Amino acid sequence: MADQISLSSAVRTNLGGLQQTAKLGARTDERLGSGKAVNSPIDGAAEFFASQALSSRASGLSAAKDGVDQAISTVQAATNGLDAISNLAEQARGLATAARNTSDPDQRAALQDQFNEVTNQINGIAQDSGFGGTNLVQASPDDLEIVLNEDGSSTDTVQGIDSSAAGLGFTVADFSTDAGVEAALGQASAAVDTVRTSSATLASNSSALQTRINFTEDLANTLESGAAKLTEADLNEEAANRLSLQTRQALGNNELGLAAQSERAILGLFA
Repeated sequence: MADQISLSSAVRTNLGGLQQTAKLGARTDERLGSGKAVNSPIDGAAEFFASQALSSRASGLSAAKDGVDQAISTVQAATNGLDAISNLAEQARGLATAARNTSDPDQRAALQDQFNEVTNQINGIAQDSGFGGTNLVQASPDDLEIVLNEDGSSTDTVQGIDSSAAGLGFTVADFSTDAGVEAALGQASAAVDTVRTSSATLASNSSALQTRINFTEDLANTLESGAAKLTEADLNEEAANRLSLQTRQALGNNELGLAAQSERAILGLFA
């Protein structure tokens, strides 16, 4: 068995006190460094796990918010497409009106070709108005499914709207007769009205989704704040504790020194 040094009661008591002071000092330093009074379940199981649950939900809401933000971009891409399609539908109406006001076959033929070209451009824009693989205004449009909260229990759907030329009611124009011109004019006028209605619908969806983003962000911030309150440290109190522990450590060192001097004095009596 290795030799052991026997410590006096006074020295042992002082060493124990210094060890406890050092342990408290380390805990105080951790709290000052992290800003938290509860850094693990050991510091407070109830507070630690409740804080984790709130932070986890806040993280899930932030992820859902990102998804809603992407959905708004998808709706905005469709809205931009509808704006361009609206302009083209107005052009088509103007061409049909011009054809109504002339009886010259050559002029009508030229206007007919322009009218049909405009409807072809409508198809191109509708096809190109997607975002992230989702297109709300193409022929056979997609529907946009949106998850609104952290566990998927709240969802929303933005319905796609066929805004291709055929979806808007356009057919191949024939300006060789007055009836054909009137039919094309009616199609163009109806398309203008339809596109305006579709744009208003998508704008309403976008506004609702933006409101949801604001709500989700506020809720996530509230949850994070609540999580912090469960674990955060009072830095002023911890700073005061650190000063007190430094004083206690200095006094403990002095007491240990005095105890050691006392033992040396006693040994001196036997010298």
